[in-house]
Amino acid sequence: MNISFTAFLRTTVLISGLGLLAAAPVQGKNRLPAPSKQQLFIGEGIAETDTEYGRVRGFLLRGIYSFRGIPYGEDTGGENRFMPPRPPKAWQGVRAAVAFGASSPQGFYDRRPESYSMFVDHWNYDLMGEDCLRLNVWTPGIADGRRRPVLVWLHGGGFTQGNGIEQDSYDGENIARYGDVVFCSVNHRLGALGFSDLAAAGEKYRHSGNVGMLDIVAALKWIRGNIENFGGDPSNVTIMGQSGGGSKVCLLCAMPAAKGLFHKAVALSGNSVRANDAAYAERLGAMILQEAGLTAAQADSLQTIPWERYLQLADRARQRMASENPGSRSGFAPVADGADIPKGIFFEGDNRTIGSDVPMLLCSTFHEWNPDRDDPELENISLEEVVQRLTPQYGSRAEKIVCAYAGAFPACRPIEIWAMIASNRQGVVRTADAKCNQQSPVYMAWFGWGSPLFNGRHRAFHCIDISFWLLNTDRMVTHTGGGESPRRLSRKMADALLQFMRTGDPNCGALSRWPRYTPELGQLMILDTKCRVAEDPDRMARKAFND
Repeated sequence: MNISFTAFLRTTVLISGLGLLAAAPVQGKNRLPAPSKQQLFIGEGIAETDTEYGRVRGFLLRGIYSFRGIPYGEDTGGENRFMPPRPPKAWQGVRAAVAFGASSPQGFYDRRPESYSMFVDHWNYDLMGEDCLRLNVWTPGIADGRRRPVLVWLHGGGFTQGNGIEQDSYDGENIARYGDVVFCSVNHRLGALGFSDLAAAGEKYRHSGNVGMLDIVAALKWIRGNIENFGGDPSNVTIMGQSGGGSKVCLLCAMPAAKGLFHKAVALSGNSVRANDAAYAERLGAMILQEAGLTAAQADSLQTIPWERYLQLADRARQRMASENPGSRSGFAPVADGADIPKGIFFEGDNRTIGSDVPMLLCSTFHEWNPDRDDPELENISLEEVVQRLTPQYGSRAEKIVCAYAGAFPACRPIEIWAMIASNRQGVVRTADAKCNQQSPVYMAWFGWGSPLFNGRHRAFHCIDISFWLLNTDRMVTHTGGGESPRRLSRKMADALLQFMRTGDPNCGALSRWPRYTPELGQLMILDTKCRVAEDPDRMARKAFND
């Protein structure tokens, strides 16, 4: 089994974030024992449904059916390495879907035991391997004739790390129950295994730089073909991701192959208006071959070596590329090849029509990158010291930038100003402006609720808002502290998200009137203890970056 016993217990016995227990329903052939205080039901005929490739059996926990690790593609090792995903092989009988699938092979963040991040984020990982094309489903009903909105979660970690259950925030139980929706999360190829551009080795490898994104397209195709059997509506699918997942959302909106597979898009603390330069990606691919001591004609040998070795030599190539091109973007990420992913700016010019019918909701947090997360001594830093700290990055502009933010947010302390500068919204605003070239509506949010933990110094940090959108603030107590204050905001945000999933408009009465974003006014919803609408409050501060 590819999940630890302790991880399973953590997931199955953890009390629902809203404390809502449901009696076990009776649906179709999935007949259950009489309602009782029993929370978990698992066994033959209890949580079973069909897919195109065979029947799966999950379990029923607190009234929500859960299916884990369902294959949507073949093993990506061996001859399938660097190739577009292939459909899974059909199976006979009933396949157990009770354990999360393997994560794509990857390196890990620095997880020093003395780091507060180990306590705050407590990442969930078990197996890693190339047989990683798996997805998870949480649903209130199966075989009941209902067609519920579907939410597809795309994990963060850039394009090199992460998995569909990385944080407890990603759990779909509560949002599925509260909103009567189907929630899916997806694993896909990452890093060098997902984005090594080996196209110079011949036609066989022409998709190799983008197979990680093509995996997600394959998962969405699986959802289109199978989600009705899980109580979902394939004609009402919303994709949602955070950080790297937010960038994946934007890329999918720009990919011709993804057209029609989803209908709304939500990008949190991550965005993209273009993919990696093709010339850079091809050069990096050539360096991988050099590191392996292979010619282009020998590229097939890269499919036969252990993935651990491949990641090592690919990382050496990445480091070499960075040393030979100082200051340039380095790493493995989707490639603007002009086929799988368009060249140029998404949503503009020649790319204006792709994804034009998809409404988008964008959100970032006030303090994405908080300098004093693990260093409380920085809490009392002066404004002059902030300027000094930022001078190596911004040079003579550092003082002007700091003064601009201090002027725009006079109630903020110097450490907060530093965090807001490090977390500036230039990227998300650029994405929103580009998307506004299309006919579909764009909505913007800015999350400002600060965590009370660690004497409040973590503030509205990167990742904290996930648990609010998905009603997991009590599940993710190491982010929120738990309790009624985060719950109250969480319900408002979840209501807005669910309305957006249903209609493409987040207005539902839970918040004040949420206007559509326009580049002229920059309207956004500030999500905090007191939510309010504002018009581009950091516009002049952001301008200082370019002056």
